[in-house]
Amino acid sequence: MIEAIVQYYVLPVLIFAVVLAFIRLVKGPSLPDRVVALDLMNTLGIGIVAVYAIAFNEGSMIDVAITLGLISFLGTIAFAYYMEKRTL
Repeated sequence: MIEAIVQYYVLPVLIFAVVLAFIRLVKGPSLPDRVVALDLMNTLGIGIVAVYAIAFNEGSMIDVAITLGLISFLGTIAFAYYMEKRTL
């Protein structure tokens, strides 16, 4: 029952959100807007992997979601460092 709800309702909403974030990534008026959109896409990707793990009972996919989150965090830190050096 829960698998059907996840497959037919939650995953399409998350994928639609990724499409909207991609549009913001392309159209973003400034570099910080684009980076926030990219970070949002990473977060939505983590959500998609987690929902997939729940829907198909794949516990090992949670490790993939955690790794994706760590890489996304490091990317955000690198961008903040870059912006700090750019403004000085």
